[in-house]
Amino acid sequence: MFSPEQQRSLLGLARQAITTALTTRQLLKLTEVEEAFQMPLGAFVTLTQGGNLRGCIGYPEPVYPLYETIIRGGISAATQDPRFMPVTLPELETVSIEISVLSPLAPILPEAVEVGKHGLVIEKGNARGLLLPQVPVEWGWDRLEYLGHLCRKAGLPADAWRQGATLSSFTAEVFSEHELLPVSETAVE
Repeated sequence: MFSPEQQRSLLGLARQAITTALTTRQLLKLTEVEEAFQMPLGAFVTLTQGGNLRGCIGYPEPVYPLYETIIRGGISAATQDPRFMPVTLPELETVSIEISVLSPLAPILPEAVEVGKHGLVIEKGNARGLLLPQVPVEWGWDRLEYLGHLCRKAGLPADAWRQGATLSSFTAEVFSEHELLPVSETAVE
């Protein structure tokens, strides 16, 4: 969907947004935005450090234009992921950024889930959990393990997917600084 140049621009945007937030405590404001980035899309920004998760926040639904989703997701992943202390400005140099741009959510049956293709959202009552499509691949889970971990992420029993929970899927275009450019070379063009 996005060219390598557009992917680099989005990664640079996330890094610039995080840097701006850490130095000025302000939301990055853009004067010009590429047309392809103005469409509302769901996306997640994942931060890793030394190959380990350092933060991951995003919007599964298309609430904002993509560029704003990336800005807000990047800042939130760096400063508001409750699993981690906020990223510091000196630490940011050692952090790698990955972006997952999501397709719209669609209902899916458990037996139709394909590991590595489908990201999943489960909902039951007030509980909701989401796993990106790359997560089960990274952990070596099969489909049943994937569904169980998704349930636990939502705070549900591991077999809630068999007991009336609503399951939705999405696909994602995933790209990272690690794959496209060394971290020091990314920037908004």
